[in-house]
Amino acid sequence: MFSRILIFFAAIITLTPSAIVAQNSTDQDLPSAPSAVSQQQQAARKAARQAAPPAQKPADTSPASGNPPEAATAKSETASHASSPETAPQTEQPLTFHKRVNEVSVVFAVTDKHGRYVNNLTKTDFSVLDDQRPALEVRSFRRETDLPLQVGLLVDASNSVRDRFKFEQQAAIEFLNETIRPKYDQAFVVGFDVTPEVTQDFTDNTDALSNGVRSLRPGGGTAMYDALYFACRDKLMKEPQTGPVRRAVILLSDGDDNQSHVTREEAVEMAERAEVIVYAISTNINGSGSRGDKVLERIADATGGRAFFPFQITEVSNAFSEIQNELRSQYALAYTPASLAPNGQYHSIEIIAQNRKGLRVRSRHGYYAPTN
Repeated sequence: MFSRILIFFAAIITLTPSAIVAQNSTDQDLPSAPSAVSQQQQAARKAARQAAPPAQKPADTSPASGNPPEAATAKSETASHASSPETAPQTEQPLTFHKRVNEVSVVFAVTDKHGRYVNNLTKTDFSVLDDQRPALEVRSFRRETDLPLQVGLLVDASNSVRDRFKFEQQAAIEFLNETIRPKYDQAFVVGFDVTPEVTQDFTDNTDALSNGVRSLRPGGGTAMYDALYFACRDKLMKEPQTGPVRRAVILLSDGDDNQSHVTREEAVEMAERAEVIVYAISTNINGSGSRGDKVLERIADATGGRAFFPFQITEVSNAFSEIQNELRSQYALAYTPASLAPNGQYHSIEIIAQNRKGLRVRSRHGYYAPTN
C-alpha cells in the first residue's frame, strides 16, 4: 500500500510542471509578471519537498521482501527525481526580438512661385538635410495622390465665432462630402470651446459626419490648443492603420485661445509626434495680421500644412477646396539619417528642391527620435 501511495504522489509531482508550461504557452501574448512566475516556481518546489518520502533504509532486495531489485531501483530513482526541484521542467519564456529601423518618412507639397502645385518632379529633384546633415540615403520616393485619409475636423464653437458659425458649418459639410471616400477615407468631428467634444467619431459615412457638424453649438471660451492636442494624441495617433495613410487636421478657428491647459508649442509637438499635417482656416474676417492669425500660421507651418485667411466669409469654401486639392497633390519620401540615436531628441528636417528655380517645398519642420 505504501509503495502505491508513493508512486501516486510522484506522478502528481511529475505532471505539475508540465501544466505550468502548457498554461504559459497559451499566454505568450500576455506574459506573466516576474512576480507571478516566481510564485509558480516556489509553489512547485514546495510541493516537491512535501511529497518527497522521509529518509528510510535502503530497500530490501532479498527474495523475502517480495520486491525484485528492478522495482526497488525504479522507486528509488522516482523519489530522488521528485525531491530535486532542479530537475523539474523550467517554465519557458517567449523570446522577443527588437529591431530599430532608422528611417524617416515625410509627406510634402511643392508649389511654384505662383502657388500652383507641381506634380511632375522626381527623386533627383530633391535633397534632404536631417539636423543640417545630408541624409545617407533616400530609400523611397513616390507621388502620393491617392493615399487613404484620416482627417480630424476641429471646429471652434466658442462665442467668438457665433456670428458666422452657420456658414462655417455648411462649408465644412461640403468639404467632407467632397473629400471623404466611402470604404477608403475616414474622418471625425470635434467641436471645442472650453473642452473638446467628439460629435462624430471616425467614420466614412458622410451623412453621419454632416450630422456631427450640424450638432455643434457655439458657446463658452476657447481651448484650441487642448483640442488640437486631444485630436492628435487621443484620436489620430491611436487609430489603427492597415497601411500607409495621410493624417490631417482641419482647424477652423479665430486662433484666440484663452482656456487651454497645454501651450501652443506642446500642441505643435504632439502634432509632430503623431505625424499630422494641420491646415488652419481663420474665421477672422478682418484679414491676416491679428494675433490669432499668427498663431494659426505658426501651427500650420510647423506641421507642413497651410493657413488660410479668407477676407470674406464666402471665401471659407474656397479654402476648403484648396485643402482638398493639396491632400491629393503631395509627395512622400523615406530616408536614412546620418545619425539617429534612440534618445527621443528632436531632429530638424529640410527638403530642398534643386535643379528647378522658384519652387517652394512645404513639409513638417522636424520629428522626435524613437526612445527604444
